[in-house]
Amino acid sequence: MYVAQQCFGLSDEGIEDAVYDSQSIRVFVGIDLGRESAPDATTLLKFQHLLEANGLMRRIFATVNGHLAEKGLMMREGTIVDATLITAPPSTKNKDGKRDPEMHQSKKGNDWHFGMKVHVGVDACSGLVYTVIGMPGNVADVTQAHALLHGDEIAAFGDAGYQGVEKRPEKIGKPVTCYVTMKRSKRKELPKKNWGA
Repeated sequence: MYVAQQCFGLSDEGIEDAVYDSQSIRVFVGIDLGRESAPDATTLLKFQHLLEANGLMRRIFATVNGHLAEKGLMMREGTIVDATLITAPPSTKNKDGKRDPEMHQSKKGNDWHFGMKVHVGVDACSGLVYTVIGMPGNVADVTQAHALLHGDEIAAFGDAGYQGVEKRPEKIGKPVTCYVTMKRSKRKELPKKNWGA
């Protein structure tokens, strides 16, 4: 169920409902509703925690990506790198009376957020994810660029958060060409042209 959940991007409740609604998902998961019920969302969450505690999520992820590469579904010539903020409650009203030490403040645009960042490396052709790294929210995107690459690509693409990646010590001597968007302030300085004329 966990693999199907990840493939379809479903929540714990969503995959539980999908098992009841979709014959193809039931066959994939191996559940016969005539003999057993589908695990509920709480059971799935406990299973995910068990995978995390034993370091199995990364191994499953690597195994699935290996199979996809063998079947030619990952081209591995280009990588798109990006990061997204995952907010966390800044409250200290928990049993320890402390904030989560892995969460930090981060500025995006003019807004401040408290939480963590998930840095992702995606195959540029297929859109399949092959690298995921969780870091505190105050870690700059550009510092994780090298860790998101698999090493076989000839091009990497990133947003303005990856400005300066070419000068990083991890990049020097690597054959990959980096394409990074301009910062908004630099784009505004460009002369306006009428491209339609």
